[in-house]
Amino acid sequence: MNVVNKQLRHPEKAKNPENPVLRKPSWIRVKAPTSKAYGETRKLMREKGLHTVCEEAACPNIGECWSHKHATVMILGAICTRACAFCNVATGKPGAVDAMEPQNLAASVAEMGMKHLVITSVDRDDLADGGANQFVQCIERLRETSPATTIEILVPDFRGKPGALEAVVAAGPDVFNHNLETVPRLYPAIRPGARYDHSLDLLARAKQLSPDIFTKSGIMVGLGETNDEILGVMDDLRRADVDFLTIGQYLAPTRRHAAVERFVTPDEFEDLKRAGEDKGFLLVASSPLTRSSYHADKDFEALAKARRAR
Repeated sequence: MNVVNKQLRHPEKAKNPENPVLRKPSWIRVKAPTSKAYGETRKLMREKGLHTVCEEAACPNIGECWSHKHATVMILGAICTRACAFCNVATGKPGAVDAMEPQNLAASVAEMGMKHLVITSVDRDDLADGGANQFVQCIERLRETSPATTIEILVPDFRGKPGALEAVVAAGPDVFNHNLETVPRLYPAIRPGARYDHSLDLLARAKQLSPDIFTKSGIMVGLGETNDEILGVMDDLRRADVDFLTIGQYLAPTRRHAAVERFVTPDEFEDLKRAGEDKGFLLVASSPLTRSSYHADKDFEALAKARRAR
């Protein structure tokens, strides 16, 4: 039996069950999912035994995305080996890798007729390759069964496992995404177990290994970072030749997670978008509800168009 630890182990703030909960402003509220298409997507994921980060991370956009039959599939199980202060995915001892997962994923994508698919995973520090081979198997099976589907992967850092990054990039995803999540000063509290410089290096090496691949990263705001720190992250990502940046409002899943320090206004998100564009990103998605894979299909089309225009 897997031992699941939903209580975070690292940040002192996250240990406090009395973290204040700020009232959400009007621009961050979303309606509960009720559409028929949402129910059909949910049913299919259950039938195929697939996990989605949409559910596991309690994404506020699940109703909209699933109503359009757009889901972010989370491979390698639903239990993570790390305990980040912002994340709602369960922490504990993961189970064995499901050998049928790539086949089930491919069958689901074909049945839904998806044009663009986002694949992510929990951290699997227990595996020799960090889970890289499962990404490779999923990509290869999808290429066989749905060759017209574009593939975006949102990968963990693989903790420097030898050959992991190289294998995943060689499999040929269309978009390689790895989120920095926050500014370097906040890493010890918000993203323990990860290193800012290692994540930057992962993104830079992915582009070096495959210059034509689109590289992407994302950060959350509202955790206590300063505007100068955000601009510094943008500069670091541009030096790593990252094409696409997403910026969204952090929302605490529970009182035991890191607290929301403030809600960033829509006007401030627009300012950040313009700043990123001025720094040379091909695309910047910046809004309160922006998440890594929110509108990922439309964003991929926009990326391709922006590249052609340069």
